[in-house]
Amino acid sequence: MAVDCRPPQDAPRDTVRTLAETTIINLSLLKCVCVCVYRVTPAVVGYRDTEQIVGIAAKQGRVRNAANTVVRVKQILGRRFNDPETQTHKGETKCQVVNRGEKPYYEITAGEHPQYVAPEDVAKLIFHKMKETAQSALGSDVSDVVITVPFEFELNQKRALREAAEAAGFHVLRLIHEPAAALLAYNIGQDVSSGKSHVLVYKLGGTSLSVTVLQVNGGMFRVLNTHTDHSIGGESFTQALAQHLASEFKRTFKHDVSSNARAMLKLMNGADMAKHSLSSLGSANCFVDSLHDGIDFECNVSRARFELLCSSLLNKSIQPIQLLLEKAGLSARNINKVVLCGGSARIPRLQQMMREMFPDVDLLSSAPPDEVIAVGAALEAGLLVGSDGFVLEEESVTVDVSAADILIKEMDESGAEIFTPLLPSGTPLPARRHHVLSGSGKQSSLGLEIYQRFVVEQPEKWWSQLFLKCCSSVKRSKLWLHFTRVDADSSHSHQCSAASHSGGMVEPWSVCTRAEMMTVFSAHGKQHMEIKSLGFILDNSDIRAPDFFSV
Repeated sequence: MAVDCRPPQDAPRDTVRTLAETTIINLSLLKCVCVCVYRVTPAVVGYRDTEQIVGIAAKQGRVRNAANTVVRVKQILGRRFNDPETQTHKGETKCQVVNRGEKPYYEITAGEHPQYVAPEDVAKLIFHKMKETAQSALGSDVSDVVITVPFEFELNQKRALREAAEAAGFHVLRLIHEPAAALLAYNIGQDVSSGKSHVLVYKLGGTSLSVTVLQVNGGMFRVLNTHTDHSIGGESFTQALAQHLASEFKRTFKHDVSSNARAMLKLMNGADMAKHSLSSLGSANCFVDSLHDGIDFECNVSRARFELLCSSLLNKSIQPIQLLLEKAGLSARNINKVVLCGGSARIPRLQQMMREMFPDVDLLSSAPPDEVIAVGAALEAGLLVGSDGFVLEEESVTVDVSAADILIKEMDESGAEIFTPLLPSGTPLPARRHHVLSGSGKQSSLGLEIYQRFVVEQPEKWWSQLFLKCCSSVKRSKLWLHFTRVDADSSHSHQCSAASHSGGMVEPWSVCTRAEMMTVFSAHGKQHMEIKSLGFILDNSDIRAPDFFSV
């Protein structure tokens, strides 16, 4: 569904910004994108023969062309085929996802021969559509863009997003995190005299929920903690309503369409439109033409019925807030402002529940929640390009923190694997940690695996592998590891050094990442070689079967 709204008078209209979770830039998981011209466009791409259709037309045509329509491309943008997120997306989308060179590709069968389309190419088409929309509205060329990304976006995802935007003709001024953009939209933190405050940014997008607590002090934004849940989002509410409509159709016409993929897509489209209407109206009419066996279906849904159907989802949507506040060492009384973002944050019952949770707090929702992040990005773009008459009192800075626990895999005395935290989530970046590894014998080489964990209840996710070697082979029992995590946008997102102590002497160890090793081996095609720049000899067996120190 496309939504138009008038931009504020002071918003710079010569810059653009693509939004996420309802977008491609965020490609945020929903399916829309926002530009500073304030049009919300579904981030959906349909393929027909030699034609590519982007936006609302592609979304409407998905019912008849589901196998060649790409949605939620952000889920696999910048990822490898075997990543869990890619496999989840593969099982959910109607468009076939295949493995080509360890990277995911969409298999398009619209023409005579199958085409294989990379996620980056899909993103490029959506960015190109945004560029056309902005230029049509402004009547002039548009090139500069500020893009927002979810807080947990990894370096490869950011790089892929930036490259897709640049391939579409944009000049990317900056990537900023969504919570920071939300604060900029309401001018939070720009009054230096306001002192320290705490702000909660609540974003319920198309396919995920994110909650972030920030400390604001004199234009400085510091993320205290953040939580993202991909099991709930706006589509969860749409599905609940669509299931209700399917039940009503079965009750009236004695036909069960719940297992009919095409019929359910039609009901999802109707439920989505009804859901949007119920944000401002007491009831909404849902009409689906020829839902099953030529039977037209019409049903009226009240807001009260919708809230009852989604009561469990509404409760689930606010559950993470209290836990997040506790992890940040805060309570509801410590929060000064709450910013609502994401299209599903429009739901009146959800806003009421937020007011009940924060009775004495300013609940900021005057700007359309599905566009507030785009507004913040537009303000940032105006600052960067120096739009006439547009001046912020202070430039805002976001202090990065680790969005996930950074853990090292070790072995205990019994040989069982354990994961030891190096940097807990919420640690301000850059950060350095010292960790002691214990070993035995004349060990002179080892491999270390680094993992991430975004949610305590979820399994650890492999992140990086380090290889260490020492020139001497004297007996040593302890190794001092120095781990540094720098800015998430840096080309070298983590660094490591190591040293052991023997006979009062400090012995430095050479450190090499798996990526560096694989680059060298791929370039030279050798199984055993000296990496002179790193100061030691490695061979492919180090990659396949590293040794591990134990605790």
